[in-house]
Amino acid sequence: MALNVIVLGPPGAGNGTQAERFARLRRIPKISTGDILREAAHEGTEFGLRAKAIMDRGELVGDEVIVGIVRERLERPDALGGFVLDGFPRTVAQAVALDAIMDPRGPLIVIEIAVGEAELVRRLGSRLICADCGHNAGSFDKAGPGIADKVQTEPSGCARCGGPLVLRADDSGAVVLERLKVYHKQTEPLVEYYRSRPTFCSIDGAQPPDRVAADLAAAIEVASSEAGAYRGPSR
Repeated sequence: MALNVIVLGPPGAGNGTQAERFARLRRIPKISTGDILREAAHEGTEFGLRAKAIMDRGELVGDEVIVGIVRERLERPDALGGFVLDGFPRTVAQAVALDAIMDPRGPLIVIEIAVGEAELVRRLGSRLICADCGHNAGSFDKAGPGIADKVQTEPSGCARCGGPLVLRADDSGAVVLERLKVYHKQTEPLVEYYRSRPTFCSIDGAQPPDRVAADLAAAIEVASSEAGAYRGPSR
């Protein structure tokens, strides 16, 4: 049976890192909204061209186009044996559309990585990314004065491409709180949408990364054993 996984969580919970780690371990694709938007636009697919036109106008890509791009990506041969979704769905409407896509393919395993708001603010305020490829390079805890200037000019810091590491422009205190507010309003209802399913599980994301990874793998193992008897959401 295919292993179809969604990893949910607020900004700073480590969703992307843990999703990528698990996908690599199980040799299935990790699919993130940002990546497939860029790929679809570059490859000139029907929905990719529509998304590019919208983004070029500086507008947000709506549910119809996002869902279309996800559908295109999930139809590729490498995703037929399973996948890990990160960053999609973001709304209940997108989740309903995903259920329709998945109807003939088997149930979704949904894992929430839960982290308290104070810890999220601390993490996001010290997060570094690569200026060239956008890879999340982790954080600098208890850094001394001037570290922000240093990382912005330090060459060959990224483990993936060697690019310079910088602080994210949208990780200032006020912006972080606003991003969390948006998450609670728009995305947190997804947890309630999925919570009653036997293939849903919430894990503690405030632990060390290796412990979170172990709990994630264990939760997916338990959920996959429940998936065989689960017939999907009621229509």
